[in-house]
Amino acid sequence: MTRSAAAQKLATLVLSLAVLAIPGAAQARTADFNAQLSPFLASAGQLHPIPAAVATSARTAPIFTKKPAAPVPGDMGGALQIPGSPAGSVPWSVVVMLTALTLIPSILMCMTPFARLLIVFHFLRQALGLQTTPSNQTLIGLSLILTFFLMQPVATQVYQDAIVPMQSGQITAIDALGRAEDPVRHFMSHYVREKDVALFIELAKEPRPTSMDDVSMRVLLPAYILSELKAGFQIGTVLFLPFLIVDMVVASITTSVGMLQLPPVVISTPLKLLLFLMVDGWHLLIGSLMRSFN
Repeated sequence: MTRSAAAQKLATLVLSLAVLAIPGAAQARTADFNAQLSPFLASAGQLHPIPAAVATSARTAPIFTKKPAAPVPGDMGGALQIPGSPAGSVPWSVVVMLTALTLIPSILMCMTPFARLLIVFHFLRQALGLQTTPSNQTLIGLSLILTFFLMQPVATQVYQDAIVPMQSGQITAIDALGRAEDPVRHFMSHYVREKDVALFIELAKEPRPTSMDDVSMRVLLPAYILSELKAGFQIGTVLFLPFLIVDMVVASITTSVGMLQLPPVVISTPLKLLLFLMVDGWHLLIGSLMRSFN
């Protein structure tokens, strides 16, 4: 058999297979297809004519069948849901979670010592005469780590009193929020000034409370952040004074010897860094800050 004859027979077989896929032509073309396929299969002893009914059923029968899975009781389809909330409240659970994620920076600034620590570190950098060292990212990271260190007992108490019962289904999310408020309130009331609390009670026109436990969170939150700002500025000012004295001494010496063209900061900055390192300034500063919260 020549190469052209073999190619012609192969093309004929392909056309026959294509005709089999046309509705209504399967039975008419099955005999011709078997006759053309017989010389190829007879040599191998595998001649098996394809019945018309088999070809038609193979063309029309579905390839895969899938049995629908039985619904699992209580399955929410992989959706998010707050433990302890009523069933069917998936949209509200998503809203609450997204709102909580949005309020995390505000909570970090207003209910933790983060603001005081960051203010003190910025005062230290300015007092040393350094503009970008340590960088803002370094100072923020250090403030976050120290905030976590200070707030870890409060977070543990919140987890045990509020999160664990809510996950076990003993209380709802609203009850868990009320339980989580008590440890945070106790922490903030320990460092808030009575003067700031009295100011916001007057502004809010609320009755005078008998104790700190009776102060509402509407008054306690702004009073606490105001107290933290004042404490941070106080510590930063005290920290600034020794380095200010070094600047004044260096400036007076350079002026008295006639070095008017030389900026005093060129000499004072290395001296301040040397003084800060000699007294182990980071150890003293972090230790004093941590003890101020005890």
